[in-house]
Amino acid sequence: MARSPHITREGFEALKAEEQTLWEKRRRVVRHLSAAAAEGDRSENAEYIYRKKQLREIDRRIRYLQRRIPELKVVDRLPDDPERVFFGAWVEICDEQGERQCFRIVGADEFDPARYWISVDSPIARALLGRALNEEIRVELPDRIGRFEILDIQYRGENDRD
Repeated sequence: MARSPHITREGFEALKAEEQTLWEKRRRVVRHLSAAAAEGDRSENAEYIYRKKQLREIDRRIRYLQRRIPELKVVDRLPDDPERVFFGAWVEICDEQGERQCFRIVGADEFDPARYWISVDSPIARALLGRALNEEIRVELPDRIGRFEILDIQYRGENDRD
């Protein structure tokens, strides 16, 4: 499945900062790797093996960021209709049992369950997009079809949850 190219301004800046940090870290790892390689037999040199693995992981992430960042489209304005759910919205929903959940719809590269940020590509976000207050949505969950009512839609700062 293709990942949505949309991202918040904060998420975009975070990815660019991560790329910069990885380049700096890569330079340090290369220095340590060179020192470990100079110690002789590389086949039993734990430091050399560890640094090679670390370098591969850093290079993999840098390659990903170099491909992904140019594809991204920053969404940093309010939608034309703030009464509907669009990218960046904080949405409060209620399930059939009356349990409430509140989360923000963000880009695939910035979702964070600890911050209550869900990916725009998630099933629940896809079901919510374009919907209005008090509408009911149906979402295919792993074990059932969930029914949720939209209780609140807000567009506010990245860390505001209440």
